[in-house]
Amino acid sequence: MIKVGVVGGTGYTGVELLRLLARHPGAQLHAITSRGDAGMPVSDMFPSLRGRVDLRFVTPAEAALDQCDVVFFATPNGIAMQQASDLVNAGVRVIDLAADFRIRDIAEWEKWYGMQHAAPALVAEAVYGLPERHREQIRSARVLANPGCYPTAVQLGFLPLIESGAVDLSYLVADAKSGVSGAGRKAEVHTLFAEAADSFKAYGVPGHRHLPEIRQGLVGMAGAPVGLTFVPHLTPMIRGIHATLYAKLTKDVDVQALFENRYRSEPFVDVLPPGSHPETRSVRASNICRIAVHRPQGGDVVVVLSVIDNLVKGAAGQAVQNMNIMFEFDEMLGLDVVPVSP
Repeated sequence: MIKVGVVGGTGYTGVELLRLLARHPGAQLHAITSRGDAGMPVSDMFPSLRGRVDLRFVTPAEAALDQCDVVFFATPNGIAMQQASDLVNAGVRVIDLAADFRIRDIAEWEKWYGMQHAAPALVAEAVYGLPERHREQIRSARVLANPGCYPTAVQLGFLPLIESGAVDLSYLVADAKSGVSGAGRKAEVHTLFAEAADSFKAYGVPGHRHLPEIRQGLVGMAGAPVGLTFVPHLTPMIRGIHATLYAKLTKDVDVQALFENRYRSEPFVDVLPPGSHPETRSVRASNICRIAVHRPQGGDVVVVLSVIDNLVKGAAGQAVQNMNIMFEFDEMLGLDVVPVSP
């Protein structure tokens, strides 16, 4: 049994993390922090956790996080980097669900996130937590950068094509849609019901902060520069990411077999039969990425459809998956959840 701390337990990724950890047989919740709601029972804020989580929110100073085996940061960008060094020095392993340790180029990170990085030395040692690529490095990680939701769906969709050297790296297109929970649990006009319902829009077309993270991952797969166009969209649903990915083949390959063989042993990637069209509702509340691959009219353009739940495989579920790897649990422990339908 490992002792777990959660910093920032009041957001959507925080409560999703608590939902998963509460049913994990190898994890004991030690402390859940919130400066603004310290003293409140967690189940008062989130009645879904009644009978599952009996802790109260505490301030970070009261949490004794240095007594934990692992601490999750489900906080806004810029928080984990201020506290991670002290925890790592105390022998605590850190999993950050925000972006503080994802981008290895500090100047690039500071440009996109608009602040000075407080722990550049930890960025150099942090492991990027996409298990389908970095499982062995994850096992020994002291600091783990949990991937973003868009980057998870996009990278898993492109991975077999790029690793095999089967596509033109100079022109990759990722057309991705997200539910409103991806914006977090905060009051903003564009995510109000009257603003987001019955509407659909692209955003961040000139540049989105997930672009450098995705590009870094794709370059790592290819060992060469890539040309990527990434366009995110906001769609009027609560959960889900749907990424439609386009690439041009440079050699004739059986793309269905390519994907099936690459992900055959991956517990949370499901390659669907030929001709399939995965739906976001087919992965709701689960840690599964479902993928379908097409070659329209038998041409040289490959279209990959990749769907995940942005709060699970795109955030909290992948974080627990990484914890399982780090502490030598069965990778599916606490995550073998059937998706919710309808």
